[in-house]
Amino acid sequence: MIEALEAIVADPAGAVVGLDFDGTLAPIVPDPEAARIHPAGPGALARLGGLVGSLVVVTGRPAATAVEYGSLAAVPGLVVLGHYGLERWEGGELSSPPPHPGLTAVRAELPALVAGIAGVRIEDKGRAVAVHTRRTAAPQAALDALAGPVAALAAETGLAVEPGKFVLELRPPGTDKGLALSGFLRERSARSVLFAGDDLGDLAAFEAVRTCGLPGVTVFSGSAELSVAADVVVDGPAGVVELLDAISDAIIARRS
Repeated sequence: MIEALEAIVADPAGAVVGLDFDGTLAPIVPDPEAARIHPAGPGALARLGGLVGSLVVVTGRPAATAVEYGSLAAVPGLVVLGHYGLERWEGGELSSPPPHPGLTAVRAELPALVAGIAGVRIEDKGRAVAVHTRRTAAPQAALDALAGPVAALAAETGLAVEPGKFVLELRPPGTDKGLALSGFLRERSARSVLFAGDDLGDLAAFEAVRTCGLPGVTVFSGSAELSVAADVVVDGPAGVVELLDAISDAIIARRS
């Protein structure tokens, strides 16, 4: 891990720094639409983005939403891979394939499926639909009760289920953060990589870092809700911002 961080600092032009959004750059909040990046996040990203080869946000959110909620449009050179890599935002331009046809049936059937549990919230992401149980009286019990029915609905409609912290997301199969990150590393001819995340959906990206054959660092944005093995554990989005600033400081110090 120390060697990988040293590789990033010694050769920043070859480094790819990847980050999740919710729970990593933005604190987790009960209402996903109220999520916003840590106040110091845009500045830390802009500073680091001017020093490393590539800066990429890999998120389950729509790319445009992450750009808006993260004030990311002003970060030079930043790429946002939304919907686990299905969408790409770069230089103000958004590209994406057509939505999966199974989402129409999910939108029609899901409200009745969750109606018996008070406090469940359905979030329509356009290319995915998420079921949140954080606002229920017993979030984990609600999640467990819905796991089977949601999985059955996903199977009927040709979608995959991505579990997270009090959330089940139905999305197109064959996409995950690991595949998105791996493709980006190849595209940028990366020579080192760091990825920071906080949830189960980030495990595929962590595995991509570990198996890509490059000096790599995995960073877990810690919380009381989940424990994940990683090279570095920081205290939520504030800790992520501090780490990004520390890497920028080290790169600048190396140059002087």
